[in-house]
Parts: sequence; structure tokens; C-alpha cells
Amino acid sequence: LTYAVLQVNESEANRVDAVDEIEGVQTFDYPAGQEHVTTPVTYEQSPPVGGPHDGEWADCTGTVYDVPIRLENAVHSLEHGAVWITYDPEVVTGDALQTLRDLASESGRMVSPNPGQDSPISLQSWNHQLKVDSADDPRIQQFADFFTYNQEFYPEPGASCENPQFTSDPLVVGDGSRGAASMTTDAPTSTGAETGAP
Repeated sequence: LTYAVLQVNESEANRVDAVDEIEGVQTFDYPAGQEHVTTPVTYEQSPPVGGPHDGEWADCTGTVYDVPIRLENAVHSLEHGAVWITYDPEVVTGDALQTLRDLASESGRMVSPNPGQDSPISLQSWNHQLKVDSADDPRIQQFADFFTYNQEFYPEPGASCENPQFTSDPLVVGDGSRGAASMTTDAPTSTGAETGAP
């Protein structure tokens, strides 16, 4: 019982209620209604946090990718309320990588390698980014818990994170778009609890 109380207290101590409570978060300003494109996009942030994106989103239902996924598809997932965790595979391995995989194992999250990024680990949500040096940094959990499906901070509440085609055949950096017809709708997922939808 004492252990359970301590766990709850620790969880509450790490809980945040506002963006500015997470030290180091950068905020950007990409409005809703960004263009769907089939061509490559040169993003201002690396990894990107918003802007024009592919019509097909990367599956973000707790998906762990072993390949560097195409940026334009990942940004579409951010528009749907996902948190995207990227890591430099030359630096983050073993237990540290498993920590990130475990954190990403719920709907509204995805993790992928991003070779050569300027920090070992970077977390992205629509208009927000946090770069950290260690998988043990408590801000990783804070960022993921605060931004995953947080309707105040992304353009399309209720939009789906499911895309089985992308899970089974992910587009990687350097791939072309599958085209505008690859996804027909941004329909909500089956349960509002998963998406944070009303």
C-alpha cells in the first residue's frame, strides 16, 4: 500500500498543466488548414513540427518504427494529435531505446529513428518540440502525457491515428508520396477515448 501511494505521489509530482511547466519546450506557429502535398517539403524545424504535409498520415497508434519515416507523413500525424518521438540511432540504443519504445506504446504516439539529428532524442507535437540528451529525462514523459491528444494544441481533434497500410509498408525518408488517393478520409478512430474526441 505504501508503495502504491508513493507511485501516485511521484506521478502527481511529474504532472504538468501548462506548456511552460516543461522546461525547454519550443513553441512554433503553424495554423490549422495546412496544405496537403505530394511533393517533398523543406521544413524549418528538424524534425518538423507543422506545415504542409502528405495526405497520408503515419500510423500513430503506439507505433514503433525501425526505419526513419517520411517527414511529410509524420507531420500529418502531428496534425491528428500525435506525439512523435525521434532518436539518433548512433547514440540511443539498448535500454535507452527500450525506454522510448515503452513510452510510445499507446495510441497517439509513435517513435522512429532519425539519423544525424542535433540531439539524441527529440519529441514533436503540432507546434511544439523538446530536445533532450537522455531517455531518463523526466520531461520526456511530461511532454508525451501533456500533448498526446490534447485538443487545445492540434488542429484536428477526433481525426484517426490508424493507418494499417503505413504500419505494414511505411514510407521512409527519400520515398515519394503514394499520392492523394492513398487516404480517403481523416475520419475519427472507433473510440473517442482513444482520440480524446468528444
